[in-house]
Amino acid sequence: MASIWVKLCVAGVAVVAAGAAVAYAVTMPDPHQAGYWADLGTPDLAHGERLFWAGGCASCHAAKGAGGDAAKLLSGGRALPTAFGTFNVPNISSDPEAGIGGWTLAQFGDAMTRGVGPNGEHLYPSFPYGSYSRMTAGDINDLFGYLKSLPASPDVAPPHALSFPFNMRMAVGGWKLLYLNDQPRIALPADASDAVKRGQYLVEGPGHCGECHTPRNALGGFQSGQWLAGGPNPEGEGRIPDITPGSQSIGSWSEADIVNYLETGFTPDFDSVGGSMVEVQRNLAHLPKSDLEAIAAYLKAVPSL
Repeated sequence: MASIWVKLCVAGVAVVAAGAAVAYAVTMPDPHQAGYWADLGTPDLAHGERLFWAGGCASCHAAKGAGGDAAKLLSGGRALPTAFGTFNVPNISSDPEAGIGGWTLAQFGDAMTRGVGPNGEHLYPSFPYGSYSRMTAGDINDLFGYLKSLPASPDVAPPHALSFPFNMRMAVGGWKLLYLNDQPRIALPADASDAVKRGQYLVEGPGHCGECHTPRNALGGFQSGQWLAGGPNPEGEGRIPDITPGSQSIGSWSEADIVNYLETGFTPDFDSVGGSMVEVQRNLAHLPKSDLEAIAAYLKAVPSL
């Protein structure tokens, strides 16, 4: 009888070990194949700057309220309080030790599109790689080249302040399994204009608008069918508005109204941009008008809720 129990225990341990091995295999960091980042050529720094503003890099990685050249000193250090703990934004300046100056394009690209750190670790999705995953390899190359041209800073951000179980990076692999992909957030009609398609890329990819404007579930993933429908501020202060065509915030605005708002910060009623959108608008105002028109066209094309 004792031998049967021993066999059952051994079998149970084997099953648990096998299950753990499978779970690890499907949730382990998953960088691109090395060849994905090869032969991209010399980065276009002017286009990289355009992506820098579209992605709002300065909004998190520069000092709060920084403008002009100060917005390009990406020393990090800002604290982002969330329901999961406080994330401290890292230095992404060109410093080879404190920043990303010593990274390869593959390390930067895998961080941006797969949430994999330079040492092969999972990165927390407070860094919006869930959106950046839609960026092309060429755009990543241009952005990386531009970031390396910016000033270096030796500052080192403090570690994240997260409680158990959110301090376990391996658990991020499960989150990625559920929520990380590079597919479009919405399906556009077959006859969608080039402007709408460009707007989709900007809004769903580098612009990462949904990271604030889409409500989240208890695990921090976007709620299905609620794309850009607004919700609680992920940093815990107030609410982020619904920006779908049927919303009370911008639903009545024309495409020209949206473009003017992104250019100038003024609404059709001559109210001014406020809250966290101040820095976003300030960044987007650097984009060419054609990009702002594309964003507006896309926002008018998303499903009303």
